[in-house]
Amino acid sequence: MLLHSITGPADLRTLSYADLDALSVEIRQFIVDAVSDAGGGHLGSNLGAVELTLALHRVFESPTDILLWDTGHQAYVHKILTGRAAGFRTLRQAGGMSGYPCRDESEHDWIENSHASTVISYAHGLAVAQEHEGGEGRRVVAVIGDGSLTGGMAFEGLNNLGHSGKKAILILNDNGRSYAPTISKLGESLARLRLNPSYLRNRARLDRILHEVPVVGGKLEKSLDGFVAAMREMFEPPAFFETLGVRYTGPFDGHDIEGLEKALRHAAEFDGPIVVHVVTQKGRGYAPAENDPIKRLHDIGQPKPGSYTAAFTEAMITEAASRPELVAITAAMPDSTGLLPFGERYPGRLIDVGIAEQHAVTSAAGMAMGGLRPVVAVYSTFLTRAIDQVTYDVGLHGLPVVFCLDRAGITGDDGPSHHGVLDMALLTKVPGMTVFAPSSYQELGVMLHDALDLCDGPAAVRWSKTAAPSMGPDEVGAGLRARKAREGRDICILAVGKMVAAAAAAADALAVDGIHATVWDVRVVPLDPEMLTDAAQHPVVLTAEDGIRAGGVGSLIADAISRHESLSSPPRVRVLGTPVEYIPHGKPDAILSHLGLDAVGLEAEARALVAALHS
Repeated sequence: MLLHSITGPADLRTLSYADLDALSVEIRQFIVDAVSDAGGGHLGSNLGAVELTLALHRVFESPTDILLWDTGHQAYVHKILTGRAAGFRTLRQAGGMSGYPCRDESEHDWIENSHASTVISYAHGLAVAQEHEGGEGRRVVAVIGDGSLTGGMAFEGLNNLGHSGKKAILILNDNGRSYAPTISKLGESLARLRLNPSYLRNRARLDRILHEVPVVGGKLEKSLDGFVAAMREMFEPPAFFETLGVRYTGPFDGHDIEGLEKALRHAAEFDGPIVVHVVTQKGRGYAPAENDPIKRLHDIGQPKPGSYTAAFTEAMITEAASRPELVAITAAMPDSTGLLPFGERYPGRLIDVGIAEQHAVTSAAGMAMGGLRPVVAVYSTFLTRAIDQVTYDVGLHGLPVVFCLDRAGITGDDGPSHHGVLDMALLTKVPGMTVFAPSSYQELGVMLHDALDLCDGPAAVRWSKTAAPSMGPDEVGAGLRARKAREGRDICILAVGKMVAAAAAAADALAVDGIHATVWDVRVVPLDPEMLTDAAQHPVVLTAEDGIRAGGVGSLIADAISRHESLSSPPRVRVLGTPVEYIPHGKPDAILSHLGLDAVGLEAEARALVAALHS
């Protein structure tokens, strides 16, 4: 197999185009097998980027040249070609290879961004550094998908890059999932012509000659400009990029390696920022991906029956039936957040704004001002990109927008950027915000209803990626109150969301040795006064949450108990949560266990607290 002979990018440059076609087939099969063996990962986008990545590594010399990948959803081929094929045995496993570019893995990885729309800003900064006094003059190449180009930060980067005139090559990998411009042979030929160095030199020479013609020189020059502009309007996409000062060429066939190499070499000779637009097929070469009309098997994780996401789907459809004013907003993830069935049931009431979380939040504010009841559904980690808008566009106006946050807490395989550990610490600091954390499948539906029914200001419901316990009616809370799950006298455990099950299991283990624990399901912030009063009567209190400990719900509880008016000597409070550090990828339950945020960890902390009372 050819793939076994590739130890680095230099090995590609000795291969014929026939060899490269055969290698592309091998790489696609390798990726399918690797993602299947790993039980998850980004599939469709990587299958579509094979030929593009081969061309990039044949034209540019990584890591001397700087290759940047937006989000890293399309970087598996880059990893394979830079000597990391063996690492796919541990893809997204604890201690194994990251599912994104990773600076600790390879000198070929400059950034490890897994939040979209950032790469143009990185490219601008690196281009400025390369041209600065003392810069190394490296070529800067950034690959961004058409989906990522919907993000506002991408346009901010384009605006500044174009204004600066710094030399950078932007590869727009358009896989047709956001828009799909038509490719014509004539349009492609004109695009190549406009970028050919000899054409550019001759065009500049012709401009000078026409300008020097007596009397009519200026008119002739303008006529030539008009002709070129007219041809561009006929045969190329609108010159949006060039309005921002960034030259545009394309679109090119993203699976034609020889053609891509010519386009990239020409682009490398252009003295300024340039976009090379390539069109690829997401999921290419793998029938299940090609036949997936929604995601082209972008990843292989799907909402599962019995999950919190499935509970949200059910609750949204139920609430919409009696609330015609209810609308759902999401940022490029209607499927992953479980909103597609809602959109099918209620056409026109699901709005996907693309990768534009800030816009989603402020747009929701406008909808609420106009009398609608917007529900903004995104992953917890992505809402933090719009915390300014949550605070000042929604919160400051006291608007009844409901934020529904999937993948809250420790999420696992996608690593540091995808753990949703900041939402509770941030949202509980927004004045007027009500934050709900369900501990069961049934609780989620109740909480969404209460957020819509009881909250006349902003509210949030946040839940974990893992399975949702199913509970009976007597084990489900209601309203803006906490729920006492167990009565004891020796210690009070206050648990948030997913931690309630761990707290109950810890209480069972403690009872075996005669340590009797009260367990509260916190459920909602602002905190229930009855819960706080009860907790304050215990000799020690333990709080547990799957979010950041510093400034989280436990901190609010500890502060409230310390200031409780009925106490002369408040109990000792121990706050458990995630540390202030970047947490690597791994299985959620394994990570929580390592952090002491499981039944065993809570039991150990409770025993230590009780023992300290008698020491």
